[in-house]
Amino acid sequence: MTSLIRLYVTNKLTNGIEVELTEKQHHYLVHVMRRELGDEIVLFNGRDGEWRGKLQILLKKSGRIIILDQLRKQKLEADLWLVFAILKRGPIDFVTEKASELGVSKLCPVITGRTNSTKVNLDRLKTIAMEAAEQCGRLTVPGICEPQRLEQVLSNWPEGRGLVLLDESGAGKPIAEVMADRSYRNGDAICIGPEGGFESTELEYMKNLSFVTSASIGRRLLRAETAAIAALAVWQALAGDWTKEQMVNY
Repeated sequence: MTSLIRLYVTNKLTNGIEVELTEKQHHYLVHVMRRELGDEIVLFNGRDGEWRGKLQILLKKSGRIIILDQLRKQKLEADLWLVFAILKRGPIDFVTEKASELGVSKLCPVITGRTNSTKVNLDRLKTIAMEAAEQCGRLTVPGICEPQRLEQVLSNWPEGRGLVLLDESGAGKPIAEVMADRSYRNGDAICIGPEGGFESTELEYMKNLSFVTSASIGRRLLRAETAAIAALAVWQALAGDWTKEQMVNY
């Protein structure tokens, strides 16, 4: 049996409505995945849950899907942000894809003293995040912020949201202890430094902020993208979708 393709759309989804395919979606379905008239497609928009539809019209460069029925209702997802220093193209693409798969709700690229680049192709990252969400089965697509300096982000930090700082100096609590604290289950963030690490002044500044908790990921020196995925995996195991409570309610 052929697995159903998932597509993210911006349209409102409900029984009986028709959704117009974009030219890119049409190309993907017809020329890449070889789907035909009458084939079923799964749609989601981040608001109305997940719906089963059928290819009702297929023209040369356009098409329509008619919505048949709802497969899953929209559920409230954990609100975890990933604040990370801008990386080179390959690593930043990797972090965006894997963070999306691991349930991050927002990705915030920041400029630090040792950031190698200050430019980010937001359109490309948004596409990567969307395609990762389609592939992994989540019902939302993470937001991606415009790049800002680290100090700007922290000076406008929302009240009540904590920030777990991955401290490469090893001075923080073990990350498993930090993530096991229930106060970090929702409405919080993880902060990852650049390839060369945070500058000492940046670390000192962040550690003096009341909403920051330092966490250590051990003695091994990890690449920034590795540290990001490791931290997100620990969070998922102890506070996210991989916990027994969340698995029961999935």
